[in-house]
Amino acid sequence: RERGHTMRYRPFLLGIGATLLVWCLVMLLYLRPPEAPRPAGSGGPFHRWKLRPRRGNGSLTGMLGGPRNRILGGSVDGGPEKAADGSVVVADASRLGVIRSPKDQQVKVAGYHQHAFNLLISNRLGFYRSLPDTRNPLCRSEEHGAELPTASVVVCFYNEAWSTLLRTVHTVLGRTPRHLLHEVILVDDNSTQVDLGPQLAEYVSSQLPSHVRLIRTRDREGLIRARMFGARNASGEVLVFLDSHCEVNVGWLEPLLERIRANRATVTCPIIDIINADTFEYTASPIVRGGFNWGLHFKWESPPAGLARKGRGAIAPIPSPTMAGGLFAMDRKFFHRLGEYDDGMDIWGGENLEISFRIWMCGGQLEIIPCSRVGHVFRRRRPYGSPNGEDTLTKNSLRVAHVWMDDYKKYYFQTRSDVVGKPYGDITSRVALRKRLGCRSFDWYMKTVYPELQPPSKDGPKRSKKQRNKALHRNLKRKMPAILGRFQLQLFGSQLCIESEDDVTTKGSALLLGECATVKRQLWYETEKHDLRLANLLCLDGGDQFPTLAKCHEMGGSQDWRHSSNKAAPLYNLAAGLCLGSKRVAAGEPVTMEMCDDASASRHWTFKKVAAP
Repeated sequence: RERGHTMRYRPFLLGIGATLLVWCLVMLLYLRPPEAPRPAGSGGPFHRWKLRPRRGNGSLTGMLGGPRNRILGGSVDGGPEKAADGSVVVADASRLGVIRSPKDQQVKVAGYHQHAFNLLISNRLGFYRSLPDTRNPLCRSEEHGAELPTASVVVCFYNEAWSTLLRTVHTVLGRTPRHLLHEVILVDDNSTQVDLGPQLAEYVSSQLPSHVRLIRTRDREGLIRARMFGARNASGEVLVFLDSHCEVNVGWLEPLLERIRANRATVTCPIIDIINADTFEYTASPIVRGGFNWGLHFKWESPPAGLARKGRGAIAPIPSPTMAGGLFAMDRKFFHRLGEYDDGMDIWGGENLEISFRIWMCGGQLEIIPCSRVGHVFRRRRPYGSPNGEDTLTKNSLRVAHVWMDDYKKYYFQTRSDVVGKPYGDITSRVALRKRLGCRSFDWYMKTVYPELQPPSKDGPKRSKKQRNKALHRNLKRKMPAILGRFQLQLFGSQLCIESEDDVTTKGSALLLGECATVKRQLWYETEKHDLRLANLLCLDGGDQFPTLAKCHEMGGSQDWRHSSNKAAPLYNLAAGLCLGSKRVAAGEPVTMEMCDDASASRHWTFKKVAAP
């Protein structure tokens, strides 16, 4: 009976099995991204740079508990891989900047114009990616008290790029314990960018949790007053200010709050890791603290030798005379009691030194916390200025000097004689604040907090001969990157090599195709920094149309070149998103930057090895 019972249902079961098999095959074919066709005669090396077509609308589900991370502009290799925490894992991040169409080029050019960074790569990264843990390994075993204060994270922005702004928010949400994150406040400082209007409001309300709020200023206030607006709308115990193009790293918040819990008058800053504006590569920063010069410009510097401790001392908080100002945590009540920011300052500039002086001189202390790491996009220029064209940095610095520096302001005017007599507004309320708080003198600050800064010489900031010689010796001792090989760059299928139009020492020289010959103008050195040095002197620097020779800066970007093989392979520039090529294969033709997905042989190069002399 049991056998008969089984036989009776066998056709039914076989039908179900066949249906499931067919369904699985259909889904496999549907979900599998189509292979990008190989160009004729290109071979494997070229294909390794290809990007597969975009799939669907790029929406990702399951990230941070919901469909919140969209890959704008398509994804790499048919869809991003996800780590256990839901972050995007890019198998080969160097290919994110590849330009595949004129539209990609337009996005990149417009991004640099509007935001001063590579918007094409930023969009392709998505809102939440895996980051290297750049902390000292000792930080991972640090324990923090159970009763840490709650934090209100305040992010002010003006015409920020959609992808960098939301990546800032998503990394805060994804890498911050919920019980510590009281709220995230986005302060829109009267942006004019279309996507930051109703589109952003809809995204925040529908895609982000309820403890993320968007508020807007009525007029353009500038970073300083926008932060005050955000702080007055916050209700967490600690204010954490972040710039709008950051990525917080693992365990970033707890060390900042721990020091504030121990002393509410302590203001804490993370180590600010570097996000390259050209490639969005995330790299660790060394342990540094903040200082300034007599022109009242902020600077990074190594901690004094006495603070360099070994063992667990390597992760101890570092007293810092000043802070960069973009990223810090401060007890909310202490922030308000200390006078918030100087609301007589405009837009940006000088506010970081003003609040640093005020913290130290009025009963607080400022620390760099080595176990807290936050990445920041470091741009070469600010993409916006004052609405009326005013030099806000000078005005704001004058306010700092007159309110806080006492007799030491003479050194500022000695260094910046051009600002004497310039207007700086009414400082009556800030002078009264200093008196009401019973703040110490600037002489105390200089002797106690920053004794390393010496007064300038009477002849101005010129260095002595001994100082110049010391700096020269230091530069000569700078470690040169290892040389990986000496080559001629030969165009595949020809007898033409890349050479400089001018002498090998001429910066800005164009590059041409020339008959291959073992001469200096064709001798390239490849280094461990992924740069190519002509005669081991100047570096091949990529551009939007033509590469040139430039001083080697060893910072990647436009001088970072990648190739998958030494034979018949494209030579790809990370920052440009383009490959070396030539419009025509002939001697004297200029070397150009071309889209990498072209099958033409004029995009392929052989690294022809040259023996050492």
